[in-house]
Amino acid sequence: MRRADRLLQIVQILRRANGQPVSAGKIAEELEVTKRTIYRDMVALESINVPVRGEAGIGYILEGGLDLPPLIFNSLELETLMLGARWVEVHGDADQQIAAKDVVAKIAAVLPDELREEFFEVSLYAPAKTKQRFVGAVSSFELRKALKSNQVIEIEYQNEAGEGSKRRIWPISLGYFDFKRLILGWCELREDFRAFRADRIVSATVLNETPPVSRAVLKKQWWEQEQAKPPDQRVTS
Repeated sequence: MRRADRLLQIVQILRRANGQPVSAGKIAEELEVTKRTIYRDMVALESINVPVRGEAGIGYILEGGLDLPPLIFNSLELETLMLGARWVEVHGDADQQIAAKDVVAKIAAVLPDELREEFFEVSLYAPAKTKQRFVGAVSSFELRKALKSNQVIEIEYQNEAGEGSKRRIWPISLGYFDFKRLILGWCELREDFRAFRADRIVSATVLNETPPVSRAVLKKQWWEQEQAKPPDQRVTS
């Protein structure tokens, strides 16, 4: 890899970290070079005023103020984008399927001719394992809107045995598993994290209430709790 390409890749790695420190060792491992090479590259980046801040024993952070032109996609990135778009076209909601096609069209419009051809000819697909599709009284489009609003959701829910209950949940995320949808949140009734199957939600009302804890904090707490559990004791509804 040319040094100029490596410097751009280092910037991309730091961007991907989203403000979290990345060690020289981790960068070196990804780029398959030595840590000494990364140290020299960091000096080079600083010399051209790239706002990289490093702390001994912690790592490097890309601070704000970087003004670089958009980077062209490489072959692996194009493969990944197309695979993701094709997955959404099969498994996503109706509006997401249209959005996936729009994304492909927009990307293709700015690619050079040779890369555009390569993009459309990516031979990676994500076929559904079943002909079943998500069906529920509450659409996952409505659940996504509730997540964006970051407000408490009141749901009427039926468990596997058909028993109904009313829950107030602080939504965290919505997971897609072929034709199934799982909404993860803090359940006030159980005073714990729960994952609810969207097809078992009879009704959902977005309340004019904001959870007392941010979604980011809830997600962190849930993840830490999950990591401490044995595999057979994961989140259930």
